[in-house]
Order: sequence, then structure tokens, then C-alpha cells
Amino acid sequence: MRLRLGLALLAAPLMSLPAAGEPWRDGFVSRIEALALMQTLNASLLASRSATATLEKWCADHKMSAEPKIVARRVAGIEQQPSAETRRRLDVSDEEPVKYRRVQLACGDHVLSEADNWYVPGRLSDEMNRALEMTETPFGKAIAPLQPFRRTIEMKMRWSPLPEGWELSALPAASENASGALSIPHDLFEHTAVVYARDQRPLSEVHETYTREVLDFPAPLAGAPRE
Repeated sequence: MRLRLGLALLAAPLMSLPAAGEPWRDGFVSRIEALALMQTLNASLLASRSATATLEKWCADHKMSAEPKIVARRVAGIEQQPSAETRRRLDVSDEEPVKYRRVQLACGDHVLSEADNWYVPGRLSDEMNRALEMTETPFGKAIAPLQPFRRTIEMKMRWSPLPEGWELSALPAASENASGALSIPHDLFEHTAVVYARDQRPLSEVHETYTREVLDFPAPLAGAPRE
């Protein structure tokens, strides 16, 4: 059964991805495609030194913007103090300043993730701090001279396109012809990570929520070769 299912998916034309601005169709193969894309991005982020670089590549690879550049749109009016656990992970005392920055990481018109970032300004240069406070520069780019890397401490899947136990159930009949739109929630998955400098000193803790807009790109044209 598993072999037949795998061969059927390989043989099926991958045309259930939506055209730009159109909703995903609700069908079994389209749900498999959505799950595969989510897991591909999730794995790339977990293996990467920089979420910004990974999202920028994702945007470029999927032609989501004429200029595949990630910008950090500041969300004003929100302030969250670091928890005691965050201070412990950042190795800072109760008195040492920790700044908070909430942003939407966007590529063109697509908000790919929303991030809460608690960072230690005393471990950054004046130029880096100015960039974080005054511009839309993503954190990873602002601190690039420190050769940062990240360690993910928690990952949560917020949505699965396939219901629990799907592998034990019969496939729905004629699922490929489903006419309804696939209901995709805003939040797909979350990462909590600590960002370190090259010298292993912690610089920030970030909580990222990846949105359904990571799936917002057009399908390939019928018969067109894949690049």
C-alpha cells in the first residue's frame, strides 16, 4: 500500500499549487505538497546559522518577489520583559539591560515570519545597535560581523495538513478533484532559539512564528521545465 501511494504521488502532476494570489485547493496531493514544503523549510531553518538567510533563499527560490530581500518591519507599541529563563540562557544578571524588538520578516508583500527578539545591547557595537533601533535591518544581518550562529531550543508544529492517523485510513475518493479551498491557519510552526557570537557568547533569544505566507507562491506552468 505504501509503495503504491508513493508511486501515485510521484506520477501525479504537481499542479495543485495555487497561482499567485489564489487559495490552495483542498485535496490529498495538495495537502502532501503543503506538508512537504513546510517540512523542507523547517529542516532548512533548523540546520541554518541564520533564519534571515534561509528565508531570503526561500523567497528567491520560489520567486516570491522581484527583489528577494528580507526586511524586518518593526511592530511598535509592544514591550515584553525577558523572563528569568531568558536571562539565564543569555547569561545576564538581573541588572544588565536586555532590549526587546518585535518584527515581521517580510519579502516583498509576504510576511514570512513574526519574531520576538530579546537581545543584549552591551554585546553589540554601537553601529549594530543603531541599525536595530533605527532601521528595518534583520537581526542576523545587523550582527553579521560577529559571525553568529543559532541553537534551536524548541520547535512546535502549529498545523499539519494531514489529520492524525491519516496513514491508517482509506484515502478519500476523488480527492484530487476537490473544489473547496484548503483552510490554512496563520501560524504554521514556531522556533525558539538562542543566537550566539563566534566566541560562543549568547547575544539574543528569539521566538519565531512562521506564517502561511511561506506557501504563497505560484505553481509552475503546465509543461514548463522546473529550474
